[in-house]
Amino acid sequence: MGKSTNDYEQLTIEETLRELAVERATGLSAAEAEQRLQQYGANEIPEKEESLAHRIFRRFWGPIPWMIEAAAFLSALVNKWEDFTIIMILLVTNVFIDFWQESKALSALKVLKEKLAKRALVLRDGRFQAIDAAGLVPGDIIKVKIGDLIPADLKLIDGDFILADQSALTGESLPVTKKAGAVAYSNSIVKQGEMLGMVVNTALNTFFGKTVALVARAESEEKSHFQKAVIHIGNYLILITVFLAAVILITAMFRQENMLEILRFTLVLTVAAIPVAMPAILSVTMAVGAMNLAKKHAIVSRLVAIEELAGVDVLCSDKTGTLTQNRMTVAEPVVHAGHTVEELMLFAALCSKKENNDPIEIPIFEYLQQHGGEERLQQYRQRQFVPFDPVSKRTEATVEGAEGPFTLAKGAPQVILELCGEQFEAREVLRQVEDFAGNGFRTIGVAVKRQTDRVYDFVGLIPLFDPPRDDSKATIDEAIKLGLDVKMVTGDNLAIARQIAGVLGIGSEIYNARELSGASTRELVLMGQVIARTVYRKLTPEISDEDAQRFAQGVVKALEKEFETLTLPKGYVKSHESEIIEVIENASGFAQVFPEDKYLIVDKLQKADHIVGMTGDGVNDAPALKKADAGIAVSGATDAARAAADLVLLAPGLSVIVDAIKGARITFERMKSYSVYRIAETIRVILFMTASILIFNFYPVTAIMIIILAFLNDIPILAIAFDNTKADEKPIRWNMTEVLTVATVLGILGVISSFGIFYIAEEYIRLSPAVVQSFVFLKLAVAGHLTIFVTRTEGRFWQKPYPAPVLFWAAVATKVVATLFAVYGWFIAPIGWKYAALVWVYAFAWFLVNDFIKIWVYKYLRKEKLIS
Repeated sequence: MGKSTNDYEQLTIEETLRELAVERATGLSAAEAEQRLQQYGANEIPEKEESLAHRIFRRFWGPIPWMIEAAAFLSALVNKWEDFTIIMILLVTNVFIDFWQESKALSALKVLKEKLAKRALVLRDGRFQAIDAAGLVPGDIIKVKIGDLIPADLKLIDGDFILADQSALTGESLPVTKKAGAVAYSNSIVKQGEMLGMVVNTALNTFFGKTVALVARAESEEKSHFQKAVIHIGNYLILITVFLAAVILITAMFRQENMLEILRFTLVLTVAAIPVAMPAILSVTMAVGAMNLAKKHAIVSRLVAIEELAGVDVLCSDKTGTLTQNRMTVAEPVVHAGHTVEELMLFAALCSKKENNDPIEIPIFEYLQQHGGEERLQQYRQRQFVPFDPVSKRTEATVEGAEGPFTLAKGAPQVILELCGEQFEAREVLRQVEDFAGNGFRTIGVAVKRQTDRVYDFVGLIPLFDPPRDDSKATIDEAIKLGLDVKMVTGDNLAIARQIAGVLGIGSEIYNARELSGASTRELVLMGQVIARTVYRKLTPEISDEDAQRFAQGVVKALEKEFETLTLPKGYVKSHESEIIEVIENASGFAQVFPEDKYLIVDKLQKADHIVGMTGDGVNDAPALKKADAGIAVSGATDAARAAADLVLLAPGLSVIVDAIKGARITFERMKSYSVYRIAETIRVILFMTASILIFNFYPVTAIMIIILAFLNDIPILAIAFDNTKADEKPIRWNMTEVLTVATVLGILGVISSFGIFYIAEEYIRLSPAVVQSFVFLKLAVAGHLTIFVTRTEGRFWQKPYPAPVLFWAAVATKVVATLFAVYGWFIAPIGWKYAALVWVYAFAWFLVNDFIKIWVYKYLRKEKLIS
């Protein structure tokens, strides 16, 4: 057994290298890594998978299976061996169908999880390469940087420091600073810094893995709005069914009927009426929806998030990489006196690391390659590197060259200018930065400090431009047509944000996010700014946007000074929250956004009853992604952001999100059509049975007929998951009143039509009781499956979208099978082809009536809603 992670913490870096037999400069070879992978196994925590036997067994265990098994037992007890045989065959068949569908859903989820596999930047054969984190082995040397989820227990061997958030593992509330020689635990998050680390333990041998092995923790996901509604429907139907079944039993007792036979019949009826297939339909429909989204490069990490995505009405979208190409290109660099463009670009590259593939640094290396500057780059060696820090907003490097060592700084121009001392005249540089920003450029400042210098020498500015994606404007137009309010959220400054928003047609109301952040007094400051801007505009209508904004910002500074010593009355801020929400609702976007601003925006919009989608990519975006109804990790997001998100995008651009929302709405429609159908069918069957027994003292179908009906219904119901449905033009909200009303009306119409066929068969044709039951059986089968085509759409049944072939032929096939049962008398009395044709004509006539009344009910309910 190898050493524990704590043992490695006691060793020096050199001792650890010797212990794991690895060269610091080259890392492991591919062959050695493969050998160790065989020895130690994959770097992943094995999930406790349910055994095949248990998955099969649990389908025979529980309230619903017990009822079916009890019905079979009672059939055997009264010597109804044909019934016993068919009940058992159908029970096993139903179990097989459910098992098969679950297997498909599990396979789909497995594929999705594989697409979300964590990656690691590992040193193999002397070069860094990205591999799946599952392929890491003890001895591997990997690079970890800000935003990474550490994939294994590491001995840190090179670099200044990292700030690691290991609160989920150790309970420490604050991130911990780790330097060379320290150990970093698997599944902790790098909050700051960049270092090389050597893998010392993987999988279950890590600190995290041992915790998992000791404590089996099951996390229960909060159910979505739609899932809660479906479960509520299920419970409602169960209560109705059990109540009416009790009425049948009590009535039979008073009539002194054969209680064993009646109990058997009631059990079977209860099984048929209760929505047994609901969990299977829910999981299969969600899995099919998730697989369809995966084809569009959107991976769902929580299946139930699909319903939330369907209801999103406000989409807060990142700019970089989502609305823009995230391919920075260097415009015309500007150099300070005494320096050249070649020198500026060389210094910028020396203050970067090519293997990090930083989007800001890639165009610098591309520029050098295009202008033949790569050879000069080889003449220098980077001795020390401090990666970009979002707090200091700069990158630093100490470089060794022929002229000796010197220090470089690269980052936000304002920050770089501060390093150059007070004697440096920064006004002209800042004016150039403003000009660049007004044209949508992001600017990097570069400075150098040689051994003899006291302060940094400003070298120049590198303007970078990230143009909008070709499809962004069309996609935003489409999103607006879908009822989405698209708000741009970006960390860029206000000028860049407004320029991009103008190009894309998002809107002109772009605010500085600093106006939203802070304590309650800051919310009042924001209101002060809004009021000031409005008043100033009214007093001077010809004033420009920029002047109005500057005036408002002056008011803000004055208000902030006042509020420093102001004590607000209790509840004062809360009473003004609606005004802050109104500002956020009316905004087209926000610039200079920090992660806490994203959280605030989501929180306020949710309080205004919006369903919010929020995009993010950084580790600090995780809280906002968790808070949002639909958290979306964009392409290239950090592991921490992907872990917090409901949806992970594998391709850049807003069009992926819009496609995902369309797909989610289609899935939601399938679930809605299933719910309406299921409620209508339950009312139709159980109410008709109960009324027939109470009023006419006649059992319209036998127990075996009910079992056959239940089995035949399951097949087309499962096919609903693959049906063609429309993508709603507006965000979908669950309207329980509408669903219950439409379903109840269709259910009552089904009861009326069932009594109609019962009257025709008994009073008009005067058939024997057994043949009457076959009549009713065929009518329930044919009319029930026709109801699917009524409930699947809110329009006429012949209008687009047409039924998917799998649904259409499944429904037709089951109706044909039911007809063959009735015509040839398989387990029931035969009725012949003539009477079967009569039932078909009768059922189709009522199908047309049902479709007409469905349209009228929808129009009436929506008219009432508009009036109210």
